Amino acid sequence: MAGDVAVGNKTPDEVKATITERLAKYIRDPYVTVIVTDMGSDQYRSRVRVTGAVNPPLSAPYRQGMTVLDVVLEAGGLTEFANPSKAALFRTNGERIDVDLKGILNQGDMRTNFNLAPGDVITVPERAF
Repeated sequence: MAGDVAVGNKTPDEVKATITERLAKYIRDPYVTVIVTDMGSDQYRSRVRVTGAVNPPLSAPYRQGMTVLDVVLEAGGLTEFANPSKAALFRTNGERIDVDLKGILNQGDMRTNFNLAPGDVITVPERAF
């Protein structure tokens, strides 16, 4: 009844307040307890993601040997508004690596077609009009 609740960067008390507020529409004086059991499941940590101007954004299970191109193609490719020259790969250690998807897709330049690791996120921004 509370629907999906985004819990990233929130304390258990903040999550509790959100759920309580949503349930109050259906239940008089709801009693909610939030217990954090893990800061991310193995399934969550062992995925790779591509976000932004891809069609559609994707979270896929990590497979040995996956590359940037594999995940972008699995997501269905870029949207018409994508800026493939400004794509980036974000590692779990906070490292940001520039990815030239335009070169990969249009010229077959595989220099930035990096191998992925569990937890990696590829972001493809939209172009400015």
